[in-house]
This record gives sequence, structure tokens and C-alpha cells, in this order.
Amino acid sequence: MRTKLKILSPIFALLLLAACASTTPHGTMPTPADNAALGSTIGEYVLGTGDKISLIVFGHPDLSGEFAVGSSGSISFPLIKETKVTGLTTKELEELITNKLSPQYLVDPKVSVEIIDYRDIFILGEVRTPGKYDFIPGITVQKAVAVAGGYTYRAQENSAELTRQIDSRITTKIVNDKQILAPGDTIVIKRRWF
Repeated sequence: MRTKLKILSPIFALLLLAACASTTPHGTMPTPADNAALGSTIGEYVLGTGDKISLIVFGHPDLSGEFAVGSSGSISFPLIKETKVTGLTTKELEELITNKLSPQYLVDPKVSVEIIDYRDIFILGEVRTPGKYDFIPGITVQKAVAVAGGYTYRAQENSAELTRQIDSRITTKIVNDKQILAPGDTIVIKRRWF
């Protein structure tokens, strides 16, 4: 009986380690499916409340300027007034403004839209300085934690709960520390219990 326990103990320990390794997010990169489930990243970035854009109508400095996307999801643009921009990419907004200006106001307008400031990200939970931070394109969970002063001694490191709004729905998922963040994301570093 004792011999069987001696043989089974190492096997049990190996199985337990294998189970832990397969469930921990540490060391694994997010798959394209993971990113798709969380919505677009900067390559297909869509505008939202809190973004600030530079809109240039070439040859018309009186129509060009910087615009903040308000809580209504719109910008107030000369000639065409309130224009809903949330959910649009910069290219789609360029096309929208071009179509609204042509041909009623301008003949063949050339419009360029660039993002000046992205929506803030929020870093909460077991970090030294939780709060609201400026978004930096390409920032990962790991880098965001570093910006927030690092993990506390109670933190469950290498993973986070990420909440992202995609259109009108909110998605929450556990991700590893290599996950790339998008503007407006909220990450929560959970507490470890042992």
C-alpha cells in the first residue's frame, strides 16, 4: 500500500502541475481570436467619446481644426453642424465629411482626419497607483501595470480582467499580461489568495 502511494504521489504532483500550467495565462500570447473577441485594436480603431481629432479640409483653414468627441458621440463641425462620429474609423469619418461638404459647399473637398488624443485607460485593483492613465498605442497589460507603479504584494501577477466596450456591448475577459490594450479599456488586477 505504501509503495503504491510513493509511486502515485509523484504522478499526482505532475498531473497537478500540468493542470495549473494549462490554466495559467502566463507566458502565452493572445491569439487573433482573443483579440477579435475583444474587438478591434489600433489598426482598425473606431472613434469614441473622449477622443480628440484633428480634421483638415485642404485649402480651407477656416473649416479645419481640432475637435473633441463629446458625450453625445458627436463633433460640432462648421457648415454641417453636429456630426455623429462614434463607431467610425478615421477613414470612414473622412468619407462622411467629404460627402457632407460636396457638392453643396465645396467642389471636390480633400479631408484628412488624425487622432490627437485617445480615450484614457483605467488600471484598477492590486497595483500601487490605481487610476486613469493616458493611452499609449501598443501598450500591453504588463506595461500598463508598470505605468501604475507595479503590482502590490497581494497581486495575481501575469493576468488581468479586461473590460472593453465594442459598439454598445461591454465585453469582459481574463487576459494575460501580453494583451494589447485599446483606448477606453479597463483592466483590473485581481488579488491572489495564497
